[in-house]
Amino acid sequence: MSRHPSFGKSSGTKTKRNVLKRFERIDVLKKLDRWNEKKDKRVTGLPKTPVL
Repeated sequence: MSRHPSFGKSSGTKTKRNVLKRFERIDVLKKLDRWNEKKDKRVTGLPKTPVL
């Protein structure tokens, strides 16, 4: 039996995501020296970051 074309390719090519998860955004902020562990403990309202 063949697969329906709506299932996409099985090669597993990953596309670049344009949305980061919270821990990924914090990692980017740390790399940019914009995150302070002692001061920044908020759950919401993280600043926007470029997708690296």
